[in-house]
Amino acid sequence: MADLGRAALVVSFLLALYALVSGVAGARTRNARVSDSARNALVTCFGSTLVAAIVLAAALIRHDFTFEYVAAHTSRDLSPVYSLTAFWGGQQGSLLLWLLILTGYAALAVLVNRRLLRDLVVWVVPVVGGIATFFAFMLTFVSSPFDTQTRVLDGAGLVPSLQNPYMVAHPPMLYLGYVGLTIPFAFAAAALLSGRTDERWIVATRRWTLIAWTFLGFGQLLGAHWAYVEVGWGGYYAWDPVENAALMPWLAATAFLHSVMIQERKGMLKVWNMVLVALAFELSVFGTFLTRSGVVNSIHSFAKSSIGGWFLGFVVVTVVFSVTLILWRLPLLRARTKLESPLSREATFLYNNLLLVALCLTILWGVLFPVLTQLYEGQTRTIGRPYYDFFLRAFGLPLLLLMGIGPLIAWRRATARSLVRTLRWPIAASVVAGAALIGAGAGSSLPGLVAYTFCVFVVTTIVVELVRGTRATGSLFELVARNRRRYGGYVVHAAVVLLAIGITGSSAYQTDVERQLRPGQSATVDGYTLTYRGTRQDVSADASGRKLTSEALFTYTGRASGTLTSSLVQSSLLGPSHEVGIRTNWLRAEDLYVIFEQRGTGNGVYFQILVKPLVNLIWIAGYVFLFGSVVALWPDAREQRRLVARLALARA
Repeated sequence: MADLGRAALVVSFLLALYALVSGVAGARTRNARVSDSARNALVTCFGSTLVAAIVLAAALIRHDFTFEYVAAHTSRDLSPVYSLTAFWGGQQGSLLLWLLILTGYAALAVLVNRRLLRDLVVWVVPVVGGIATFFAFMLTFVSSPFDTQTRVLDGAGLVPSLQNPYMVAHPPMLYLGYVGLTIPFAFAAAALLSGRTDERWIVATRRWTLIAWTFLGFGQLLGAHWAYVEVGWGGYYAWDPVENAALMPWLAATAFLHSVMIQERKGMLKVWNMVLVALAFELSVFGTFLTRSGVVNSIHSFAKSSIGGWFLGFVVVTVVFSVTLILWRLPLLRARTKLESPLSREATFLYNNLLLVALCLTILWGVLFPVLTQLYEGQTRTIGRPYYDFFLRAFGLPLLLLMGIGPLIAWRRATARSLVRTLRWPIAASVVAGAALIGAGAGSSLPGLVAYTFCVFVVTTIVVELVRGTRATGSLFELVARNRRRYGGYVVHAAVVLLAIGITGSSAYQTDVERQLRPGQSATVDGYTLTYRGTRQDVSADASGRKLTSEALFTYTGRASGTLTSSLVQSSLLGPSHEVGIRTNWLRAEDLYVIFEQRGTGNGVYFQILVKPLVNLIWIAGYVFLFGSVVALWPDAREQRRLVARLALARA
């Protein structure tokens, strides 16, 4: 079986290389037969990669410990589901998953567009082929998941914190997002290579971008929920370098999705859109480099290995390729029209873009700063959470405000008076809400108060737009059906509002205390009285070594009553892991959250006790975000007819 897997990867490498070389030759000579053979090679590459993936998945489920990868990441006591998650739990398996998704996306994209966009697809094939060649090369010659050893009785097992349902879905979601950004990048590069820099590549790849953006956004929220319930530090996002590596391409893709609307409608921002799509792709590859190079310390990253240098070289090559193409085609990217007024919908979209990119680059600097200081000063100087929180407020609050202004401001030009008249209802609602929040005590945090007020402003603009549209069409359903892209976007904006409310409430207004308690002692925290009943210990052993499980039992009264258990598992091989005690009080929209910190002296034990208001709105926002994305993605016969007409006009 290992030989079959290795052979399949060799075939994938040769097919991807053929797609690259023949694709370039066919596109340059305009030889349709050569271009078609390159396309067929790229499609077939997905089949051979799928064979390799099936071999590895079967080995994981069968606990075939002759595979070094299987022995390193599973054990006999793992269920089949968690054995399968080891596919992406290690370095080689995650690279194979990347190649599988990449070739799958590529095969589907070139087959769907092979007739309408033939002059672009002939260049898309070698671009994707080149990227696939790199990953296939890494898997074949540098870091193979099919290395074998003498059979052992059992494997090393899987880290307990990864044995969680969220880890079944979170990494594949991120990979579907990361890798999906390759498709719009490939079409943009193809447009530049072919000299066809009109809007066709944007129109044809809008859904591909939305799909990747949706997977990446929803995958991050799944990861945040996993961190919240499993890691045991009291939060859901720690500005960890690898967390940031997933957030940065999502921000760049968000800016791209907004700015392409200006290019489609006004023919503006052509250079900017090329830069954004290249930035999103480069950041997705950079995130892979961070995870696999070992240059940053993160609970998400793999151990330092030899492949980090290869990935750094790949990042450099693709950046040079992107910059060279854009500079080469600058004369073809001149805008047909210019920005007429700083008070217009076009200007609002541009401000939105600048803030998103500024936040993205600020996070990038925070990730790179420790690496650069280690490189130039010989010591690591880290940037802490206050740095990220400051810029999140500095850029995030204006972004919230622009989300409300953008849908209502006029195209081309607006006056200050007409803008105030248009926004009178959102302004009135936010003023009333701000006064009510101050009366309720929310003024203790000025950023929190501003965030809540802006959220009311955005929600009111959405309601105003829906009411106006419904009056014009007579039916809300008909209104959404006429422009699913627009109103799906409004649903996504509503999800962002819920997210902002949840983040603000659970950070600016949370209660966080530490206590050392003995059995029978109580602690009062924000209206809850918690009584520590004692700790039960259990000693066991499995493939991960000797484990000591300590379970602390609490009862609580006050705002609500009940019991909860917080556990600490100490493994001799895999280290400590937490099982957090969480009880949600839906009536008050808050979580009571207890972390078993460590053993204390004598009979006392340390606990961290938090009350986190509105935190569950973050998870609800994820499902609203998913729903809005599906609405925007849903096929529309009228939109398809417009697409065909536009492509025919552009081709003519």
